[in-house]
Amino acid sequence: MSIGEGRLTSLLLDGTTHIFDPLHSLWENQRTKRAIALAQILLFLLGLVGIEMNRRGLLPEPLADLTPTSHYYAIKLAFGLVLIQEVIDLVFTLPCSMSRAVGKQFEILALILLRNAFKELVHFEEPLEIAHGIGPVLPIIADACGSLIIFVGLGVYSRLHVKRKSSKSAVDLYRFVATKKLLALIMLGVFFTIAVQTGMETLRTGHAQPFFDVFYTVLIFSDILLVLISSLYLPSFYSTFRNSGFAVSTLLIRMALASPRFFDSLLGVTAVAFAICLTLAYNHFAPDGRASRDD
Repeated sequence: MSIGEGRLTSLLLDGTTHIFDPLHSLWENQRTKRAIALAQILLFLLGLVGIEMNRRGLLPEPLADLTPTSHYYAIKLAFGLVLIQEVIDLVFTLPCSMSRAVGKQFEILALILLRNAFKELVHFEEPLEIAHGIGPVLPIIADACGSLIIFVGLGVYSRLHVKRKSSKSAVDLYRFVATKKLLALIMLGVFFTIAVQTGMETLRTGHAQPFFDVFYTVLIFSDILLVLISSLYLPSFYSTFRNSGFAVSTLLIRMALASPRFFDSLLGVTAVAFAICLTLAYNHFAPDGRASRDD
């Protein structure tokens, strides 16, 4: 790399750090978290009020067409708001380590399965009753149990990783982290772009458009890019294999989101089980010992 190219790279990475760090600090600020929580509560209550007004025929026709008549949809809205927050948390986690980012994706998958369980309520009457057998309850049980198993698996997965001192030089470590921060900023832009496009398409068609499925597809490519970036600074076979395996976990998560009921929980559990086995194998066979969080 020439002196000019090196200086240009340094300016790009320095600029990325100066943009990312204040944004991350703002997002993690307790005031920001509190404001987000209050906004989620307010939107949930507004959703309930809007649904009730639509049931009573008090909404104008264009808005009434977009507003459901079942109060259970407000629960779906609440979980959607929580998932949006978790996805942004995931983007800000990307510079930390690939193992931690994958763990965050399992957290989101567990919440999505719980949301899917509540989504089944829209098929029930109000007040809630089971009048047509146990069949409609089975998807709720499958999603709830799948979410619980992933939650437990995530606890096991997290305990397999330890923080250790990095073997990379200070300069290489800075460049490595700054490069991942650049990827995180790009993903943040992609996130809001998809959100705006999905919202506009929903308003145009009057039907909810998939958002998390699309964003998780993008995450597959970002994980592959993370594998390639890691190879620049961690070129060993063991690190490349482990990071590639984590990308496979992301692929399984994406397939779970696109699968029908029962299979989504099965694939989600398979993904977390694969990540646990992969980490155990790396801890046992890799020359540098236990899995770290500095990758």
